Amino acid sequence: MVLVAVFGAALLVAVLLSGLAARTVLSTSFLFLVGGALVSDGFLGLIHITPDSEIVAVTADLALFAVLFTDGMHVSFPKLKENWKNPARALGLGMPLAFLGMALITHYLVGLDWTTSFLVGAVLAPTDPVFASAIVGRKEVPAKLRQLLNVESGINDGLALPVVLLLIAAAGPSSGHAEASFGKISLELGLGLAFGVGLPLLVNGLVRFKLLGAEPKLQPLLPLATGITLYGACHLTHANPYLAAFSAGAVLTAVSPEAKAAFEPLGEALSELAKFAALLVFGALLTPQLFGDLTFGGYVAVFLAIVLIRPASMLISLIGTRFDRREKLVAAWFGPKGFASVVYGLLVLQAGIPQGEQAYTLIAVCIAFSIIAHSSTDVPIARIFDVEDLAGIAEPQSVSVSAAGNTQDVRDRQA
Repeated sequence: MVLVAVFGAALLVAVLLSGLAARTVLSTSFLFLVGGALVSDGFLGLIHITPDSEIVAVTADLALFAVLFTDGMHVSFPKLKENWKNPARALGLGMPLAFLGMALITHYLVGLDWTTSFLVGAVLAPTDPVFASAIVGRKEVPAKLRQLLNVESGINDGLALPVVLLLIAAAGPSSGHAEASFGKISLELGLGLAFGVGLPLLVNGLVRFKLLGAEPKLQPLLPLATGITLYGACHLTHANPYLAAFSAGAVLTAVSPEAKAAFEPLGEALSELAKFAALLVFGALLTPQLFGDLTFGGYVAVFLAIVLIRPASMLISLIGTRFDRREKLVAAWFGPKGFASVVYGLLVLQAGIPQGEQAYTLIAVCIAFSIIAHSSTDVPIARIFDVEDLAGIAEPQSVSVSAAGNTQDVRDRQA
């Protein structure tokens, strides 16, 4: 109950400061991260959480699933069909470059063997939809840039997972991952996609029966019930829950826009709660000992991962696109590491591979610094875009003119 009380207090403080956070570099995500660290064994000692605690894996898993499900609802298939090339570049070129770059600096700066270094690269290559949503949700940002970051961060987690599992097996696991194979992983991804597409279609078909259907006040619960069922089905069958969540949100929006509209306020609130809970728990793992265990080379690798590897890989992937220089720089910077990397990092730690603890320490510290850096820069980044009609700024007053004896109102036209 101490953890519940701490979460409630942190949530109250975050809500009271959310107005200030929306206008400044203060981040509610940072508040929960710091709050978790303060009540952990490393400081006040109010809660006792270790990396192998079940609550760590569960909260990170739930948060990632919830955010991917709601983020999938922001995907427009018609718009994606028109603008698929940019996300494809980010996923097909930018992500592999980030994977290779992170592996190189891990091997040469931290001293891990090549297999474990590539494993760290695979864990830290995907960007996180939880923290990308901080910039994706801001109307000031151009739509094509928001779509790029949203689709990239929503899909790359599922793409990284098979690579992570294969590398864990190659590194010499001792806790059940040795049997991982390309065929098995492909089956898990295929099942996740099948569940993510099939379940919303099934529910939408059932709703259309004359004897079935939700009354208005219960309509928001229909997508919620779909998501809960999907989450349980994925874990019972070992289907990939993250690919299932993102695809289910996208399919649900495509086949039932009214369900999306009814669920959106509730879904956003639930995903925020899941995110804050996972941040609090992850923050409790950030003890002084964890930061002390990382070598100087490790800190250099963390710095390069955030300010060089991701930016350089994304800038290379966007060469020749129609993004202007400012948009490319924003896309390059906003590549946060988060809950997907937390979940995959825990897999690395729990697999018992020879250099698993060193790899996890590097991963955890990189995630912590990334959360701080990216969640505190979304407001300044959004403000560099001067898109008045999207930012909700009032249009100039209409000007009254006379034409052929008749008075007309002529408004400024904005592109």
